[in-house]
Amino acid sequence: MRNISLVVTLCGVLTGCSQFADRHIEYQQETPVSFPVLTALGAAPISAQQATDPTQRMLLAMRASKLEAYRELAERVYGQRIDSKNTVSAMIAQNDVLEASVQGVIRGARVVKSYAVDDTYVTELELNFAEVFATLQHTQPRQNIRSVRYLW
Repeated sequence: MRNISLVVTLCGVLTGCSQFADRHIEYQQETPVSFPVLTALGAAPISAQQATDPTQRMLLAMRASKLEAYRELAERVYGQRIDSKNTVSAMIAQNDVLEASVQGVIRGARVVKSYAVDDTYVTELELNFAEVFATLQHTQPRQNIRSVRYLW
């Protein structure tokens, strides 16, 4: 019985002392070695736009080509989701459905060039991950623990 009370007392003293110990944690910034630069190209037909005025058709094609370039960047950054459904009856394909989608947020992309070629409007985008990293460091800094010191 005496041994049990000695063990309980010793455990209480050891855990009680640990509450008084403080610690000092040092953090360090983690920077990747290299940053990729992604480019994307978006194109849209001018004459197929739903407008009667040629200037408005041009503006709609500009917007559509820019959105297409952003979609391509999102595919490269986040990947593309593919959903497929096939129906076969009597060994004959009856119905084939294939859907593709992409979802993501692209920040920091810039328009490199925007121009018309014949009846197509083209937009070139660039996404420099060095700029994305710098932006994220201001909003959500990534840090690793450099060292931990316990102060008694």
